[in-house]
Amino acid sequence: MLLIVGTVRLPPANLEAARPVMARMVWASRAEDGCAEYSYAEDIVDPGLIHVREMWRDQAALDRHFVSPHIKAWRAAWSKLGIGDRNLRVYEVGDPRAT
Repeated sequence: MLLIVGTVRLPPANLEAARPVMARMVWASRAEDGCAEYSYAEDIVDPGLIHVREMWRDQAALDRHFVSPHIKAWRAAWSKLGIGDRNLRVYEVGDPRAT
């Protein structure tokens, strides 16, 4: 299993325009074969900071995601929305356990 966590940043004034674009990305990604979890969350104390969390079955599923039409549309929207300062990392994880 692959876990992707991190953040992206955009101008707080662009959040309203970004929400439907991000929602389309989330829904399309969640429908992909091999996607176990996909979410974006606005930081409650740092406007414009979006937390990203994804879980993928394997590298093949993630590779298919990276060439999907919806990720191409998402990336094409970045400049208009002012999305920058991307800080995402991929981790290989084992079986989950309760804390």
